[in-house]
Amino acid sequence: MTEKAQLNPFVKLALDFGPLILFFIVNGRAGIFWATGVFMAAVIVAILVSYALIRRFPVMTLVTAFIVIVFGTLTIVLQNDIFVKMKTTIIYLLFATVLGAGVILKKPFLEVAFDSVFHLTEEGWRILTIRWIIFFVVMAIVNEIVWRTQTTDFWVAFKTFGFVPLTFVFALAQFPVLQKYAAKPDESQG
Repeated sequence: MTEKAQLNPFVKLALDFGPLILFFIVNGRAGIFWATGVFMAAVIVAILVSYALIRRFPVMTLVTAFIVIVFGTLTIVLQNDIFVKMKTTIIYLLFATVLGAGVILKKPFLEVAFDSVFHLTEEGWRILTIRWIIFFVVMAIVNEIVWRTQTTDFWVAFKTFGFVPLTFVFALAQFPVLQKYAAKPDESQG
């Protein structure tokens, strides 16, 4: 079986978080509606660059981009920033739901989300998946609290400089699970 092409981690980071940084910058200079339009365009460019580099579209990236485009379009057309704010909650809850379905069906959907970067035992995928489900639900709740109680500028800043670091810290905290449940070549799923 041929090994899938992988993005350089720094390129992946730039493609994942570049649009978010642009969203933050444009919001500060031109407001939420311009920021939303730039964010949508940047997400599309990031997907195309990713495809040009690895010749495939990662599933989670496409799902996220679809939601960004739909809710971004609603935000701009209806001139109502509630849609772009709710998008974050919906993405987190969608990820939690899909991962929860994977646990019920005993399918390691998280392995697909991580694009087969890690090779874990079945128990390892289950534990890691449950932790990510909890994390996504908590992040959805946090997003709802922040956007409903704070200004739009605060929400944008928190989305950029709160959610991103929290996600990194959470992901790093999962390293012991990755080590403990690392699969030998004949044990891994997929």
